[in-house]
Formats: sequence, structure tokens, C-alpha cells
Amino acid sequence: MGIIGTIFIGLIVGLLARFLKPGDDSMGWIMTILLGVAGSFAATYGGRALGLYEVGQGAGFLGALVGAIVLLVIYGFVKKS
Repeated sequence: MGIIGTIFIGLIVGLLARFLKPGDDSMGWIMTILLGVAGSFAATYGGRALGLYEVGQGAGFLGALVGAIVLLVIYGFVKKS
């Protein structure tokens, strides 16, 4: 799908993660996109480490969403400190 597709999916996943996680998450569009893309990577590699995914297989939309929510929670803890 390429870079543009990854950024678009990252934006959608990041927005959904910010919508689903309660609390105040004040960040811009760029951080939202990075959150979604990083969530997708985290879910993919975490799933491979746990044996949920094979090499070359992506986490999928729901896995990316869960990964983005986890990263958003971590980001909230780091930002508070």
C-alpha cells in the first residue's frame, strides 16, 4: 500500500485510539499519525514475539488499534511525570 496508505491508516487508527481512550490527550495531527503507525508496528512485532503472527503477516486493523491505545496510555504516563 505504500507510505501514503500507511500514513492514512495510522491517522485513522490514531484518531480511533484517542476517541476510545478516556481522558485528555492534547496532541496534534502529526503525533496522532505517529501514534497510529507506531501502534501498528508495536502490535505486529509484539504479536510475532508472542507467536500470534507469522513473519510477513501484519497485525491488522484491530491489532493496530489495540497497540495504539496501549501506546497512548504509556504516553499519558510519561507526559504526567
